[in-house]
Amino acid sequence: MQQEKRYSQMTEHELRQEIAGLQEKARKAEQLGMVNEFAVLERKVQMARAYLANPEEYKPGEIYEIEGAPGEYFKIEYLNGVFAWGYRTKGDGKEEALPISMLKRLK
Repeated sequence: MQQEKRYSQMTEHELRQEIAGLQEKARKAEQLGMVNEFAVLERKVQMARAYLANPEEYKPGEIYEIEGAPGEYFKIEYLNGVFAWGYRTKGDGKEEALPISMLKRLK
């Protein structure tokens, strides 16, 4: 049995192939009404995309819109790998981590 590679060990090409495969599985799960499976696959897509993003483009202290959640914003306190740690501006103030691929720069 072959052990799967971690996203951090994959090349850009492998990540793009993984994302395409996950998106296809997610599409099928959505068509079949498998809501939980769809959500898990969508989260995996976001994680794989995070490894294609450049962490240096995300700055602590800046506020970003959360992709897929219009009107919700996230302030980065610090970065750890491909995760931005901080809090939602309209949230309860609890620290959380989001993959950087979920953050969109404000215009």
